[in-house]
Amino acid sequence: MLHSFLYTANPARIVFGPGCLSEIADEVRHLGCSRALVLSTPSRREDAERLNHQLGGLGAGVFSEAAMHTPVEVTERAMEAYAQAGADCVVALGGGSTIGLGKAIAYRNEAPQLVVATTYSGSEVTPILGQTENGEKTTRKHASILPEVVFYDADLTLGLSISMSVTSGLNAMAHAVEGLYAKDRNPITDLMALEGIRALKEALPVIVKQPKSLEARNNALYGSWLCGTVLGTVGMALHHKLCHTLGGSFVLPHAETHAILLPHTAAYNALATDALAPVAELFGGNPGGGLYDFAKLLGAPQSLKELGFAEADLDMAADLAVQAPYWNPRPIEREAVRELLQRAWSGARPE
Repeated sequence: MLHSFLYTANPARIVFGPGCLSEIADEVRHLGCSRALVLSTPSRREDAERLNHQLGGLGAGVFSEAAMHTPVEVTERAMEAYAQAGADCVVALGGGSTIGLGKAIAYRNEAPQLVVATTYSGSEVTPILGQTENGEKTTRKHASILPEVVFYDADLTLGLSISMSVTSGLNAMAHAVEGLYAKDRNPITDLMALEGIRALKEALPVIVKQPKSLEARNNALYGSWLCGTVLGTVGMALHHKLCHTLGGSFVLPHAETHAILLPHTAAYNALATDALAPVAELFGGNPGGGLYDFAKLLGAPQSLKELGFAEADLDMAADLAVQAPYWNPRPIEREAVRELLQRAWSGARPE
């Protein structure tokens, strides 16, 4: 019998399919906008310039300083560029760093957002903003943060490196895994989470072997969309708290940190809930060990020390992680979290 639940669907206009970016000018007009500021990271400046050119008279210019973990000082510069360009909307081209910048702008001035997603992180369909200031990462959740239009054009992901494809895909999986044991989970988000995990489990090994497979790239975008939608609909738990701590306070790369921690946080919580039983079935009967083996098969980084994280900082990380903890199905105990982080640091397979 189904238990009582509350389900709220976030509004989203999804433009999906290879070649769909050709419709971007129509979508800008559909929003009632006429001056779109294109956002990117420095490495995607040329792509952003091409997109601005594609927009023709709708393009208001390019701001290409998006950075990991959305530093507030970068957002302030982007706000100045937005005003100087006379922009009335933003187009975020890229992954989580650029999407986060678009969200940060919208949170401050309610600018309509269009996102052209080029990785599999899934943050483009969430009303959640994570930003850093003075070495601390904080999160905000508000309707204005949710992008209005998202493009999933697999043609744009064919050049995405195997390493980033893998880590951003595992990042998306982490959203869905946590969604399965969320306090406010419901049957609809469970369906989306499992379908998203399944799609990525099938797509990522193909991408590793055949990076130019348009079918696999398309399926990975489908999976990331579902996993991101779960993230935007239900609450997250220990895994995301740890990633926010390590990213905001120790400046570890976002997707790689998610990829490394996922097997360990899944193993931690599998002891307290049967909600991960479907994940165990997908990954060989053991959610933590199965996810670890899958990540290893894909060639993902498996230890925090590979990211340059110092073992001497593990105690501080554990202390920070248990402050203002997120709800979690298993109690968040300092020593247990410290042990989890030690295993993640060394790259040991979860038991």
